[in-house]
This record gives sequence, structure tokens and C-alpha cells, in this order.
Amino acid sequence: MWVLTVVGLCVLIAADFLIGGRKPHEVSIKEAGIWTTVWIVLAALFGAGLLIWGDGQAAGEFFAGYVTEKSLSVDNLFVFVLIMAKFAVPPVYQQRVLMVGVLIALVLRAVFIAAGAAAINSFAWVFFLFGAFLVWTAWKLIQEARAGEEDEDWEEGRLMKAIERRLPSTETWHGTKMFVRENGRRLATPMLIVMLAIGITDVLFAVDSIPAIFGLTQDPYIVFTANAFALMGLRQLYFLIVGLLKKLVHLSYGLSVILAFIGVKLVLHGIHETTSLNVPEVSLPVSLGVIFGVLIITTITSLIATRKASEEEPKAAAEKAGSENADVQG
Repeated sequence: MWVLTVVGLCVLIAADFLIGGRKPHEVSIKEAGIWTTVWIVLAALFGAGLLIWGDGQAAGEFFAGYVTEKSLSVDNLFVFVLIMAKFAVPPVYQQRVLMVGVLIALVLRAVFIAAGAAAINSFAWVFFLFGAFLVWTAWKLIQEARAGEEDEDWEEGRLMKAIERRLPSTETWHGTKMFVRENGRRLATPMLIVMLAIGITDVLFAVDSIPAIFGLTQDPYIVFTANAFALMGLRQLYFLIVGLLKKLVHLSYGLSVILAFIGVKLVLHGIHETTSLNVPEVSLPVSLGVIFGVLIITTITSLIATRKASEEEPKAAAEKAGSENADVQG
């Protein structure tokens, strides 16, 4: 099953590349919408397959994990926008950058998932570690949201800085080439550097998303496939909602609620697994209801807040202009 799944995903990725990403071009909203729909339908069909050839529990866990990973991946897009701006990636090359960057992230996440599954199977106390980490991450998200902090500047991590120092590179773009030869030296192009930046950044985000999905299922197969389908549609989702990201002003609050909920669920499960205490366990239907409910409420409140802010901006500008004119006349 693992072999068939990996081969199937490779076929889908190859088809995505050959049909939509082989020739560099600026991605239109229509194209992004079509491909986003395709990946969502494929994920739904895979979940239906689990329901038919597996059971309702496996299908439910897949959909819960997929929705969670998809919602958490939206947060990645904010940073992707900043990375694209920092490296001044031409629009025509952005889809290629995202495609390879996401593939790098998928491979590295598979390693994370294998390590996490091995740890959970060997040490039950990992449930408490993952749960506490998710609650702490949720608290940090709320603090940042309340402080009004926005990632207006993307800061390179130590790993990226070390790569740039040790990897001879050119500042000139050479199409989609990742290496060029200049004056007898083989140099990396900005294309390779920004691909690594996208892939590594996504893996850093996986530090909280991987424990989150393990809070919904401990089946490595479901964890991997939910991550794979969520990531493979990320490139198209970037072009589809890049203009809407600034309107999701309450996204951090929604994600913090989801992470805290799953963190508490993990702790309860850990208590149930390691002690004889009769503690309640959160069922899968409740998990799905909380995740969908929080995302719907967050989206609605974000759009309302954004609309109010846009309506107040002209009034504030008019009042400011009026006060400036009064000062000048005075």
C-alpha cells in the first residue's frame, strides 16, 4: 500500500509539472482555481477510497488531518510572500520555485513523520510532550496576534545563512537554471537559493503541524498522505489567495484555538494511555466539528473586520486632511 501510494503521488506530481508547471509563466487566478479544485477533489477521492476499502475511522482521521494541515499551511503563505519579495523572484518563475520548494518540504516532512511515529510507538510520554508544545505554540500565536505583530520582514535562519555563505552563487537570474558556469566556476543561481528557503521554511512550520496531526491520528500512513495532499495543493493555493491573505486578520486566533484544542486532546490521550485514570477522550466527530467551526468563524469575523477597516479608512483620511487644512489656514 505504501509503495502504491508513493508511486501514485509521484504520477500526480509529474502530471502537475508536465501540464501546469513545465513552461515558466505567470499563473492566472483561473488556472490557480482549477488546479486548487483538482487537488481538493483528489484528496476527497482518496478519503472516499479509505472509507470504501478501509473504514469510517480511517477516512474521518484523514479528512480531519487534511483540513488541519491545509489550514495551518495557509500561515506558511504569509512567509512565502515575504521570501518571494526578499529574493525579488520574477512572477514568471514563482510557480517553479514553489513546486520544487514544496517537494523538498514533502521529503523532509516524511522524515519528521517517521521519527514522530517511532517516538510515539516507543514512548507514550511523547503525547504529553507534543500536547504541551501545541498549547505553548497556541499561546505564542495569541500573544503575537494581540500585540499586532506582523511578519513584515523575513529573517533568514542560521541554516539558510550558512548555505548562502558556503554555496558560491550569482546574483543574476538565469531562467529556471539552478547552477551556471561562470569563469570556470560552477555557481548556484538565486533560483536554487530561494527553493531551499521555501523548503526549509516549510519544514520549520512542520514543527507544530506534525504534532498537531498526530493528535488526530497515530497512523503514519494517514499522517503522511494528509500532509502530502495538503502540501501538493499549496502552490496553486498561493496564487489563488495571495491577494486575500491580508484580509484573514483573525487567522492567528483561529489557528491558536485549533492547536490548543489538539494539544489538550493529546494530553488527555496520554493520560488515558499511561494511567488508570478515567479521563474523557475527545472523539473524532468532535474534533472535526471544532476544526471546521473555528475555521468558518475565523473567516467570517476576518472578513467583517476587514470590511469595517476599509470603510473607516476614507473617513480617517478625510478627518486628517481637514485638520491639516485647518492648521494651514490658522
